[in-house]
Amino acid sequence: MPRLSVWLSIVCIGVWSMVASAQQPVTEAAPPAQLPLTRIVLYGSGVGYFQRDGRIEGDQHVTLRFKVDTINDLLKSLIAQDLDGGQVTTVTYDARDPLTRTLKSFALDLTENAGLGNLLWQMRGERVEVATPSLVAGLILGVETKKERVGETQVVEVEYLNLLTDSGLRSIPLPQIQHLQIANAQLNTEIRQALAVLASSHDTQKKTVTLGFTGQGSRRVRVGYIMETPVWKTSYRLVLSETEAPFVQGWALVENTTDEDWQDVRLSLMSGRPISFTMDMYEPLYAQRPVVVPEVYAALRPQVYGQAMDAPGEPLREAAQQNEGKVEKRRGGLGGSAADMPAAAAPPALRTMTQSEAVPASMPARTVSLDQGVTTAAEAMELGELFEYAISAPVALARQKSAMLPIVNTAIEGTKVSIYNQRVHAKHPLHGVRVRNTTALHLSQGPVTVFDGGVYAGDARLDDLPPGQERLLSYAMDLKTEVEPVTTPEQRELVSVSVRKGTLLATHKAIAEKSYNIRNRDQKPHLVLIEHPFRADWQLMLPDATTERTREVYRFAVTVEPGPGTRLRIREEKALQQSIVLSEAAPEAVTYYLRATQVSDKVKQALQRVTALRDTLDQTVQQRRLFEQQIQEITQEQGRIRDNMGRLAQNSELYNRYVRKFDQQETEIEKMRKDIQALKGTEEQQRQELHTYLMSLDIS
Repeated sequence: MPRLSVWLSIVCIGVWSMVASAQQPVTEAAPPAQLPLTRIVLYGSGVGYFQRDGRIEGDQHVTLRFKVDTINDLLKSLIAQDLDGGQVTTVTYDARDPLTRTLKSFALDLTENAGLGNLLWQMRGERVEVATPSLVAGLILGVETKKERVGETQVVEVEYLNLLTDSGLRSIPLPQIQHLQIANAQLNTEIRQALAVLASSHDTQKKTVTLGFTGQGSRRVRVGYIMETPVWKTSYRLVLSETEAPFVQGWALVENTTDEDWQDVRLSLMSGRPISFTMDMYEPLYAQRPVVVPEVYAALRPQVYGQAMDAPGEPLREAAQQNEGKVEKRRGGLGGSAADMPAAAAPPALRTMTQSEAVPASMPARTVSLDQGVTTAAEAMELGELFEYAISAPVALARQKSAMLPIVNTAIEGTKVSIYNQRVHAKHPLHGVRVRNTTALHLSQGPVTVFDGGVYAGDARLDDLPPGQERLLSYAMDLKTEVEPVTTPEQRELVSVSVRKGTLLATHKAIAEKSYNIRNRDQKPHLVLIEHPFRADWQLMLPDATTERTREVYRFAVTVEPGPGTRLRIREEKALQQSIVLSEAAPEAVTYYLRATQVSDKVKQALQRVTALRDTLDQTVQQRRLFEQQIQEITQEQGRIRDNMGRLAQNSELYNRYVRKFDQQETEIEKMRKDIQALKGTEEQQRQELHTYLMSLDIS
């Protein structure tokens, strides 16, 4: 065993010696230039723009390493600039071929863990110089394996290198080789390239991209590209108070999921919805199937409220005036009128407060104060359809780390409301706040943690909120306010009837009514915002106006005092058109319109005339059909008689009686056929008269 260990050590030394000889000093190219990250722009669509800046000297190249799954975005978006008069030559990158295929393209196959004997076998015919320790030079004939005894019982296999030297054949045990020199310079280069490929394959998840630059002297160069990044997110804290304007604090959540530290990088966060996609330019393309996630139902889901489509200016500030005279108020039971409501319908606690309003020094300070100790780190800028948060100070963020950056820290306008939607909760509304973005910033969508009265009150969701626009946020259930929706069965009323070209056109009115009975069990008034489904084909009749309308709901603002309840009554109407062809109408349908009080006398007279003409025509048709039925019965009777006559003697009395009956029936049939012919003429005349009259009608 000691002799075997020594032999293995000699083999390793031999391989090292051969590789060392293959790496003799050659003329080196200029080292790759270093381009550190200088700027990063993160977009809300899940991509980021990365910019690298640096300097190069003369003809030089830049080498970058990228993960395999980012190559498609790189090939689609890479930009390279030589800013001082030079040129960008070529951009090369590792192919996607497997490592074994690449290695097999070299003179020596290094795909397997090849020993010295295997390598020498592949170099048959090459001239080498071997130190054993004496120098032996010759051409490689091959490598053979011989069995040798070690000790008394053990046998090992030893490889021998066979050389053709100037003095003849020479067989050298591989364990005795201390140094091996390859004479072929091209083969040396091939070995170095194969070893470089092996070294680069140690990180199988990354590929090398090399950019070539050519020019004179020192120059500035820039490389930029788009890569997939986590979507930067925002979260907010909203502080509500009875005495001060709402205060909002916003944070941007940024993640560095790259394999490179960000050092003093200029960071910008871009909100908006740019179109971004990936295209198969590097990897095999497979059809992607959607991932369907089962919905998890909760007792109360966070709500996102649609924007107003129809809003008369300042909706909530005018809510009391809009609902005056349209809301019935309950005192004990349902009844009374809006005139019974106190003049001060909106209490001070529900009054909209702005950041410009001064707060008396005697008022207590906000328990949760977010405007102390935090400074906004972002400068806002609108760029077309996008909005940029430019972080003012350089950002340093280590790889695989995340950071929170303050972007908003200011007071805004807001009004407390209770939001009721029967589909959200059938009994209670939600505590909410109507906020108006009075900042110069575009507030991106994100979660909102709400503090009310100095304590945590709930969570809300904020949709994208540009400057100057309003949003509704709900954060908790209002258990002190109860709403009872009462639906009245749909009714239909006849509005008008007209007759045009033989067609009766009836206009009906469908009526849908719903009442919301609201009771406030708190000690202060509540401003309740009732959401009622919006249906485009229905017209709102009561109340006369809404607070606002979104794509899906009407909103009605109702101030509810403590104790007595309030009723909001909503009435909608829809016009329905019905057409009846009078020549085919059932008699009971015509009778219905003859009895309806909404039908004019002219229309009723026309319907009576149509009814009379149709009755006359029906009588003629009935008489003709009666004759046709009688002829059919006689024909059937004659068939029976013929069958009986075939069994009788022609000179019998019964046979002669059948003959006389046949003669009588033929006379009757002949007469009825003449009558039928005359009735057909009358019928055609009456039908034409009815048609002419119907086509002449144009009355309402």
